Amino acid sequence: MYFQTQKLSVGYSGKVLIRDISFSVEKGKILSIIGPNGAGKSTILKTISRHLERIDGTVTLEKDSIFRLSNKELAKKLSVMLTERIDPDLMTCGQVVAMGRYPYTNNFGILTAEDRAVVLEALRMVHAENLEEHPFSNTSDGQRQRILLARAICQQPQIMILDEPTSYLDIRHKIELLDILRNLASEKNVAIIMSLHEIDLAAKISDQIICVKGDTIEDCGAPEEVFTGDFIKSLYDIESGSFNPLLGSVELVAPQGKPDVFVLAGDGKGIPVYRQLQKNRLAFSTGILFENDVDFQVARALSEFVVSAEAFNPVPDAKIKQAKTFIDQARFFIDTGVKIGVYNRFCEELLKYAKEHGKTVLSSAEELFGL
Repeated sequence: MYFQTQKLSVGYSGKVLIRDISFSVEKGKILSIIGPNGAGKSTILKTISRHLERIDGTVTLEKDSIFRLSNKELAKKLSVMLTERIDPDLMTCGQVVAMGRYPYTNNFGILTAEDRAVVLEALRMVHAENLEEHPFSNTSDGQRQRILLARAICQQPQIMILDEPTSYLDIRHKIELLDILRNLASEKNVAIIMSLHEIDLAAKISDQIICVKGDTIEDCGAPEEVFTGDFIKSLYDIESGSFNPLLGSVELVAPQGKPDVFVLAGDGKGIPVYRQLQKNRLAFSTGILFENDVDFQVARALSEFVVSAEAFNPVPDAKIKQAKTFIDQARFFIDTGVKIGVYNRFCEELLKYAKEHGKTVLSSAEELFGL
């Protein structure tokens, strides 16, 4: 393994916050640390980047202890992007990025033509060439993050450590920044360790996940091993709402009470209706949804009254009967306009049943709210 910790204990003033931290990361891989606020994610990153004194344990880089390397030796192998906001006076973005070349310069800090080429390449990689002469103090949050990332890239490290690099960014810039990191890992063979608050993004970009809670590592493994709904609820002490590991989405609290609305859905047509009903705290029933249907994933999080059926199999008569029972209990029937095919002919039967039994048939949640 390229970078490794063994039985590392971290904390402040000799007091252990998290103990027995053992993990490793290879070149070209991304490891993300997740966990609730205050769990100690930043403390781990600051310790393995030597910004904080370790309390116990080892941290090795290519089998060498990072605590035995000189500052210059470490800076040539490892770059860091922490959450502390810097505000260098009277410096351009290009000058801030060039600070990443200082481990390679002479005592006077003079940049060579090669150094300047590296600076320009780093700016290009983060799509910030146009900011080279722009005052750093006048940049937006998104621009600032890209410039700081370019400074870290400029060190030409073999490993990068980033603390919440997506903080302050809108969704577009989050995606762009993470795409840059993925390219660095795959194309430049850089090992990346970072903390993330957005667990959906962590699941999508990471090769390995470390979960921090309490005074220890709660779990460690590939995203598909770590991201289960029950585990995420436990990790973050979620008492209401839910996390869907398949979609990587968070759903709010399901509305309670007797379902007065039945939603005929499928193929994603039901999701916007479910969420509209949830916002208005209206309990609903829905079906019949195949278990591989995207609607099913959201429906089961937002309703206790979901009629589902196994995918790729005929729908049993008992399921149709159950759906009709829910229709009997409801006053309103929302037909989301799901396309009828060979395997969901039952939708026609349920719609006909609702009309024959005097239910108010609507085509959207908005129609319901307008009554």
